[in-house]
Amino acid sequence: MKRRVLFAATGLLGLSMLAPVVAQAQDNKVFRFVPHANLAVLDPIWTTAYVTRNHAYMIYDTLFSEDAQGNIKPQMVDTYTNSPDRKTWTFKLRSGLEFHDGKPVTSEDVVASLKRWASRDAMGGILNTFIDRYETPDASTFRMILKEPSGIVIDALGKASSNVPFIMPARIAATPGAEQIKEHIGSGPFIFKADEFKPGALAVYTRNPKYKSRTEAPSGMAGGRPVNFDRVEWVIIRDPQTQFNAIKAGEVDMIEQPSFEQYETLKKTEGLKVDDFSPAGLQFIMRFNHLHKPFDNPKIRQAAMVAMGQQAYINTQIGVPELGKLCRSIFPCGTTYADENTGYFTGIANPAKAREMLKEAGYDNTPVLLMRPTDLASIAKIPLVAKQQLEAAGFKVDFQQMDWASLLARRAKKDAPAAGGWNAFLTAWTAGDISNPLAMAMLNAKGDTGWFGWQNEPRLETLKASFARASSTEEKKKLASQIQAVAFETATHAPLGQYRQPTVIRSNVSGILQTPGIPAMWNIKKN
Repeated sequence: MKRRVLFAATGLLGLSMLAPVVAQAQDNKVFRFVPHANLAVLDPIWTTAYVTRNHAYMIYDTLFSEDAQGNIKPQMVDTYTNSPDRKTWTFKLRSGLEFHDGKPVTSEDVVASLKRWASRDAMGGILNTFIDRYETPDASTFRMILKEPSGIVIDALGKASSNVPFIMPARIAATPGAEQIKEHIGSGPFIFKADEFKPGALAVYTRNPKYKSRTEAPSGMAGGRPVNFDRVEWVIIRDPQTQFNAIKAGEVDMIEQPSFEQYETLKKTEGLKVDDFSPAGLQFIMRFNHLHKPFDNPKIRQAAMVAMGQQAYINTQIGVPELGKLCRSIFPCGTTYADENTGYFTGIANPAKAREMLKEAGYDNTPVLLMRPTDLASIAKIPLVAKQQLEAAGFKVDFQQMDWASLLARRAKKDAPAAGGWNAFLTAWTAGDISNPLAMAMLNAKGDTGWFGWQNEPRLETLKASFARASSTEEKKKLASQIQAVAFETATHAPLGQYRQPTVIRSNVSGILQTPGIPAMWNIKKN
């Protein structure tokens, strides 16, 4: 598939001898980016999909942000204080913040946005249990009045990944969290061009001339957000070879997640650089639907866990030894709460043991409807491994293949598998999203209002509430270990190995920021 049509559209062909110089100057004001997936859902609160989160960082802003060292820093907030009894938090917004529709950002917008976020996000939901009420004494000030002190307020407001507490106009934030928003207006560094949006092909963002960047140097997601392009185009290219051809020819500037099979070739290709803006990496997981047979039975979920062998996932999907590693813990190895005490789950496939467990659990050959996204190269192979391992253990698998957008829509359905629902899917989470039990979506065990899979496990919610009240690292580690024990006992999900996912950029591109997995489009330059 040729992408040179993008350049022909500039109308520069056939001009004078100065045309190449003019074209280069203008092209340096446009950045063409190939995201890891098709952008089909635009609401970053309704879904945890990373492509939607990344889209949201283009157009929305946040109250706080995480710097490159993991510290939470003010972003939209100018100053904040906590009362002596630690129950009243007062936040003052920076002056001059303005939405893309020209209206000022107010404290009412902030409160409405936080309420909607808390209705969907695991950590936001925990924080919400501490909140007695909000107050908005003036347009630039809001207060959070707590029932009791909590040590997670700033961490929650500054969480960098899904779901992120993005700030949007109150009238849009009034949309229930279970419904998708219809307008996409933020106050961030880029403006979403809805009139140019072509799902499955192109998403366009233009520089926000009224964006008020912080004065600090960029660091991670924190600090200033200097924009060096008038226009950023997300070019949806699903085929890895076509992606490779496009960046080699200079038709795109960055591929977020190139194929692992091309890793060695990309390192050797003139004009390209392999970079890694998220060195903490990711973790593969399998998520079970706790509502429907057969995975409504925890013993059958445990049998599926025993059937899982991490090495096969890493070998099949990654295939580059230096980029993958085994890790049994639900918290990424190398992070604060990582714990290899995982009981029956060894991370080594044991189909014979899984068969015994299935028999003891009374498995009746109910099919497991397993979903596979055919167009998301970074995880497209792992469902094939899951199918093989589940069948080796005695499960009957109904293997449903679809594009990623269809999978995202289907996983949101609570219907029985035969009526359009599902039993299991696989995905990947960045380390930052799953390093803390309060942020991990799979530990959102509030039933119908929890994350997709809808586990109802009050013990997890109670332990997380205790974690949120804990004041020492030692106490938090103890609670995190207890949370992991319950997670494995109830088989919330299966951790299937860790890996790093490099990106590839043109050699003339610089300024890529180190982040928790978010491809920030600010600070980047083309020389």
